[in-house]
Amino acid sequence: MKTQIAFLLITLPTMIFAQHHPIDLLIGTYTDNGKSKGIYVYAFDPATGSATLKNTAASENPSFLTFSTDGKYVYAVNENGAGRGAASAFTYEKATGKLKLLNQQLTQGDAPCHITTDKGGTHVIASNYTGGSISVFAIERDGSLGPLKQLIQHTGSGPDKTRQQEPHVHSAFFTPDERRIYVQDLGTDKINIYDFQPTNADHPLVPATPPFVKSAPGGGPRHIAQSADGSVVYLVQEMTARVMVYRQQNEQLKAVQEVEINEEGFSGKNGAADIKLSPDGKFLYASNRGDANTLAIYRVSVDGTLVKVGNQSVLGRVPRNFAISPDGRYLLVANQNTDEVVVFARNTETGMLTDTQHRIAVPAPVCLVF
Repeated sequence: MKTQIAFLLITLPTMIFAQHHPIDLLIGTYTDNGKSKGIYVYAFDPATGSATLKNTAASENPSFLTFSTDGKYVYAVNENGAGRGAASAFTYEKATGKLKLLNQQLTQGDAPCHITTDKGGTHVIASNYTGGSISVFAIERDGSLGPLKQLIQHTGSGPDKTRQQEPHVHSAFFTPDERRIYVQDLGTDKINIYDFQPTNADHPLVPATPPFVKSAPGGGPRHIAQSADGSVVYLVQEMTARVMVYRQQNEQLKAVQEVEINEEGFSGKNGAADIKLSPDGKFLYASNRGDANTLAIYRVSVDGTLVKVGNQSVLGRVPRNFAISPDGRYLLVANQNTDEVVVFARNTETGMLTDTQHRIAVPAPVCLVF
């Protein structure tokens, strides 16, 4: 007993320190406003909810970022149009937060707005919004991006003749087992489904069977969140500000529910943006830009369906993206048009949010990655 107590007295301070040790937060921005430098690196303190700037890296419109699994590399899309859309690879020095550009490759699709990489570190996939296509790059041994390996062009349209006259690929997410990848297309109201075959030299993405599942007509698929086992998929629809819930049945997605993001009686302009599950999978959050500037909060039922528990003002304008800290205690919102990140404390029992009064001043923040 004395030995156990002594062990706890020795290790407890270390455990507490480890729990509260600052974690790195990367913020992607739009630079075409002339105010932003590119990528901002902060040390986020989970003990207080405050953040301290560590470093910055010049990059043109790095609107979405992703870390490699080992944390040694960062990949960003450069959301440029007119044949200038690109993906960039950086080395990442954790101690200083320094990013060093390795190389950049054109995506051959305009306005790439999302980027992801597999856990094995074999490929990077960029989603080209205006181009309506997916760009697949192999990752070289030094972490740099190889030449474009595969370009998949979507076709089709949707019922909204203003915004859905052609494909608009908005994001690509691997399933938890990384056997497949879901590609959200706002222009065609589809989640396109591809089998991921990383050893295939020419075509690592192959259309699955079936090759897609539909969203609500005119919904505008944007991003998804997935349960830990991949059995439930939550889709945020930008144009209608509604969340569609799909359940996996015999390796096929079946829509089982559709719920509102907005508060009852809302009649303004929609622009739903991001969707995230809490780390414990008990709560789901979805943001709406446009005139709402709120987060919807849902409790996740045992069967994966959603029960709305409230809405939270983001205390700013245009919540383009948000992130939940790894310990689940904080939710940070990137308010693009008010040039700051708002830090909320998160009640892990109720899912509700409280303003910590902490702010991170960043010009046009559009992506948060821990």
